[in-house]
Amino acid sequence: MRTRPLKVALLGCGVVGSEVARIMTTHADDLAQRIGAPIELAGVAVRRPSKVREGIDPDLVTTDATALVKRGDIDVVVEVIGGIEPARTLITAAFEHGASVVSANKALLAQDGAALHAVAEQHGKDLYYEAAVAGAIPLIRPLRESLAGDKVNRVLGIVNGTTNFILDKMDSTGAGYQEALDEATALGYAEADPTADVEGFDAAAKAAILAGIAFHSRVRLDDVYREGMTEVTAADFASAKNMGCTIKLLAICERAEDGGSVTARVHPAMIPLTHPLASVRGAYNAVFVESDASGQLMFYGPGAGGSPTASAVLGDLVAVCRNRLSGATGPGESAYAALRVSPMGDVVTRYHISLDVADKPGVLAQVATVFAEGGVSIDTVRQQGKDGEASLVVVTHRASDASLSGTVEALRKLDTVRGVASIMRVEGE
Repeated sequence: MRTRPLKVALLGCGVVGSEVARIMTTHADDLAQRIGAPIELAGVAVRRPSKVREGIDPDLVTTDATALVKRGDIDVVVEVIGGIEPARTLITAAFEHGASVVSANKALLAQDGAALHAVAEQHGKDLYYEAAVAGAIPLIRPLRESLAGDKVNRVLGIVNGTTNFILDKMDSTGAGYQEALDEATALGYAEADPTADVEGFDAAAKAAILAGIAFHSRVRLDDVYREGMTEVTAADFASAKNMGCTIKLLAICERAEDGGSVTARVHPAMIPLTHPLASVRGAYNAVFVESDASGQLMFYGPGAGGSPTASAVLGDLVAVCRNRLSGATGPGESAYAALRVSPMGDVVTRYHISLDVADKPGVLAQVATVFAEGGVSIDTVRQQGKDGEASLVVVTHRASDASLSGTVEALRKLDTVRGVASIMRVEGE
């Protein structure tokens, strides 16, 4: 085993970064044996140097992250500060000055992953980011290595623990959205500003990364259709239960049946209770992968938090250090397929539509006619009426988003339709 240590620079020392530093210290001997050389924490870049950081030598702490990544003797830079800048500039500088990079930065990778991969390749360095998508769950490496000989057709997953906790509470207790969010915040599952989670931004960034890897095509954050879950109600869960379903916020990446394009989207959806994802509870994540040769695979576990995310970071760190010792690099970007990313209007799925209508004869016939004229086939209809008002629930066969949108607009123009209470996609069938 080589005795000269590989030097690691850590950018960020918050919840994840402090756990990375702790594991590097407490598991130093084991990590050295697994890598073939010891690793040394050579510097830690932070914004608040006066903060006490247990187990970290204060002499290693600096506010000058740029100088740290440009030292020239750093073998690996671990970036856990998040955001677009200064992370993008620092990662680029690390490659240019001889270091490989391990990152957990989903937002940056979803937006500029192709450019970062290009710089890494130019300088013969690694860019690894297992922790960017699903915390401790091994997902990126299986997709780009274990399934490299297979053809992935669909990736369907729960990739945000906060939203899954909220929806699970609404389902299991009958709580409303705000009540469930308040509990998630009190327990530390939701941030003070939960927008990135509940509006689907976090999941959309992860979907872009997963789609790019799964389909060997460049998929950016702007390519991902995004719909939050703040409008999901207790009535939606009641309707889902009547169908034998529950509701999850899903990231869905699919290859078109003709193989010429892909779609990537994030939105709430009803999913049958018989589907494995329906049983994912609390703040856990799970991703369901469908491919030609291996069939259906499911990856499950904690998708966030200091220790789980640090576990994924350390796994990447070991792999990158091994590559460093052997003079090799791991898989880079694979975008050879260059498949077109189709708009949401092309997506075909089932729909659950709840309408408030007048409770009088002929309403159902009018509604059915509008669906027929829009080219949307109806699977089931359920109507309940009282005191001149009624609720009409329509479940369609598979239809495109564009045709469904046109049908809904036509429904709104009917005098007998008081309003569209909710529209939700039905997935996993």
